[in-house]
Amino acid sequence: MLSSKTIENIQPPPITEVKSWLAGRIFPADKPLIDLCQAVPSYSPPQGLIDHLKNSMDDPSSFKYSPDEGLSEVRDAVSHWYQRHYHSAPTADQLCLTIGASQAFWLTMTTLCQPHDEVIVQLPAYFDHPMGLQALGIKVVFAPFNPDNSGLPDLNTIQSLITPKTKAILLVTPSNPTGAVISPRLVNELFELAQSNNISLVLDETYNAFIGTPPHHLFRRKDWPNNFIQIASFGKTFALTGLRCGALIADQQFIEQALKVQDSMVVCQPRTAQIALEFGCQNLDNWIAQNSIKMQQRHDHFKSIFIEAKTDFELTASGSFFAWIRHPWDHLSGRQAAKQLLEEENIICLPGEAFGPGLENYLRLSFGNIELEQIEGAIKRLQHI
Repeated sequence: MLSSKTIENIQPPPITEVKSWLAGRIFPADKPLIDLCQAVPSYSPPQGLIDHLKNSMDDPSSFKYSPDEGLSEVRDAVSHWYQRHYHSAPTADQLCLTIGASQAFWLTMTTLCQPHDEVIVQLPAYFDHPMGLQALGIKVVFAPFNPDNSGLPDLNTIQSLITPKTKAILLVTPSNPTGAVISPRLVNELFELAQSNNISLVLDETYNAFIGTPPHHLFRRKDWPNNFIQIASFGKTFALTGLRCGALIADQQFIEQALKVQDSMVVCQPRTAQIALEFGCQNLDNWIAQNSIKMQQRHDHFKSIFIEAKTDFELTASGSFFAWIRHPWDHLSGRQAAKQLLEEENIICLPGEAFGPGLENYLRLSFGNIELEQIEGAIKRLQHI
């Protein structure tokens, strides 16, 4: 079967690739597999949300289409959630509910860009972003990775990469894969840079509920709709990754244009996801806060033990669900290093080059899906290398 050369030139889905390495392997009870590959919460949604979903199945309307942008009452609930967590909020008309943050990203880029336009992407980049941009024929302009700055964007560097073809600056905060958080001050400066060049600042804020403070203050600005687009996810927030709860947040006129793509792409976010999202936004603030503390404890525990252990691996950046480490094998690529960890220590993680060019010396570890007591064991295995 023939396929597009454009698609053939895109890297395979990294998590699918790494998980395929497990085929046929049996892990002994005294050294079980430690999965540091995928950022999935180890906990389930609270019972109240589960029961609410079960009860909703008795309502025939739960199985019908919703408006393309999502049910108005759900978008209202999301807007109110933002008001509480950001202390300012988009209106319901500035929200389009999507099938996860990934679909919000595609919706954004197909509405914003044409083939051969340019989007600036900070390295290390969340792998789905360059993959999606390549598929759309949009040129990815990488901002270089600076390990001394935890991979955070540099304003002057970003400015130097802007050309007449630039449509957007695309960033992730907290970062996937480093966990590093862009400060509200820098976010505001990047917004003003985008504004002065009449382009968009696009922020993927999938992990915004796990940093304990408002990630930025852009929604307080009356002019935010002119040059800011947010890619939102609630899958990690409410432990609903399988239901694919996301949102595109932008100027109302941009949303109206995006709905043309939404209708031809997916029509609407499934009602089951909307029902869960509404319940979560209305009832689970305390539960979210507890999980944020839990994830911070995992991160702090990991970081302190890792530094104390003095392994041959170097911790370059960490935060949220992630640690970004430099592996000790200069002669190995990230994929080769990740395979060696699997073969020798029964650990799976993602290779650095999955997150962009020139990152073969790095690995991404995710401790979102392992419990606190497993972290020390994982680091002890790294000491054996």
